[in-house]
Amino acid sequence: MDMILIGKAHKYGSNINTDEIIPARYLNTSDAKELAKHCMEDLDKDFVFKAAAGDFIVADTNFGCGSSREHAPLCIKAVGVSAVIAKSFARIFFRNAINIGLPILECNEAAEKIKTGDEIEVNLACGEIKNLTRGEVYKAQAFPGFMQDIIKKGGLLEYLKRKV
Repeated sequence: MDMILIGKAHKYGSNINTDEIIPARYLNTSDAKELAKHCMEDLDKDFVFKAAAGDFIVADTNFGCGSSREHAPLCIKAVGVSAVIAKSFARIFFRNAINIGLPILECNEAAEKIKTGDEIEVNLACGEIKNLTRGEVYKAQAFPGFMQDIIKKGGLLEYLKRKV
């Protein structure tokens, strides 16, 4: 089964840190729905009003740098973002995203060429990113099978529960 995602892009720059993704002042809860209300608030106060279920965050380099808080990918997923595409990710953010079932793709060309508002389609099984607005196709690294399974199950905990 292919994992096809379709939505609009919301474009950001480099070094988007976890405090910009979810400000520390909201970390008194781990409730995903409550965190989602403040996703990207200090970077783009209107993000939660502009983002629709299925949309993508597209960024430049080092997305998710800063602290190791799992709240950052959790709030992105809870707001309805289907995946994050960037040139590179902070390693701990990468791991936390996969652990909670948020797909992230590294692709220089996509990160450079996709603009805010572009409609894009992502095939997680093969790593293909189509910019439907511009008629372009970019290639990211496909997820290994076990990581696709983790994402399909909604995160590492659900994946492990079904393995046991």
